[in-house]
Amino acid sequence: MVAFARRFDPQWYHVDPDLAAESRHGGLIASGFYTVSLFMRAYVDHLLSRAAADASPGLEELRWLAPVRAGDRLAVRVDVMGARPSTARPGLGTVSLTGTMLRLGPDDRPEQEVLRTRFRGWFAVRPVEADPAEAEAAPTDADQPGADQPDSGPTAADPSTVGSTDADPTESSGSPEAQRPD
Repeated sequence: MVAFARRFDPQWYHVDPDLAAESRHGGLIASGFYTVSLFMRAYVDHLLSRAAADASPGLEELRWLAPVRAGDRLAVRVDVMGARPSTARPGLGTVSLTGTMLRLGPDDRPEQEVLRTRFRGWFAVRPVEADPAEAEAAPTDADQPGADQPDSGPTAADPSTVGSTDADPTESSGSPEAQRPD
């Protein structure tokens, strides 16, 4: 924690134990960027490494809600807030996520929220599989009007098929994320 601060965020309350002890902080506190790097490591190890993940178009919010200190035990939670096909990257879906880092108490129960972030990630879109029962009942091309016309192009995938999560993705069409290109 201190080595990170010395290299990347050498503010006195991250690197000087004497000054930090005499301050309102009561001791050294972790750099917020160290804390978010711990969050990112957990996110990669426990979610991204097991998903068809691509890059991220960015984050909307990053908040440090409480100081983190050496010896704190932390847990990470990621919630899927929405998913839809990407308008910027064909074949990918944009997943809106909320991440939370919690300090755990001696009983391993969450004691305090220390970090919160809202961000988006790109994930490969799962191919839409046809229902075999529907395929048998579906009319053939010859039965369709305009069967000799050229194909009108690809259609958008169902946003609920984006990514690799167990959550039920929902999205408010009035949200700022839904109106921004990704």
